[in-house]
Amino acid sequence: MAMHCITVSLVLALSLLSMDVTLAGRHLLDTPAAPPPALTLPQIPSLPKPTLPPLPAMPTLPTTPLPSVPTLPKPTLPPLPSLPNPTLPTIPTIPQLALPPLPTIPTTIPSFPTIPTTIPTVPFLSPPPSTTSP
Repeated sequence: MAMHCITVSLVLALSLLSMDVTLAGRHLLDTPAAPPPALTLPQIPSLPKPTLPPLPAMPTLPTTPLPSVPTLPKPTLPPLPSLPNPTLPTIPTIPQLALPPLPTIPTTIPSFPTIPTTIPTVPFLSPPPSTTSP
């Protein structure tokens, strides 16, 4: 309980101390805002255009005749070996099973029992016997 009282008194003291701050903020809000200073861009000085020297002339290279490609004899490949065809194993036959017949689906909707619209009367019970004290 004492800690609670200390916390409340601390909050109260801080709120009273900040009264001047809120008034100063209100005064700042009431003063007209000064216009922002205009931004001025500096002048870019004009620079002289440099002149490039001319490109040197391309030298001409002497052309030499290309040597002819020699003809080589075609190699002969040996014949491929013949492999015997393997015999595949026989697949066993699976006996055919007879499927049971599908169940019949009813095509009519069964009738629902009717709900009585009258509320049956409930016979009132006699009140319980009162207890009398002797």
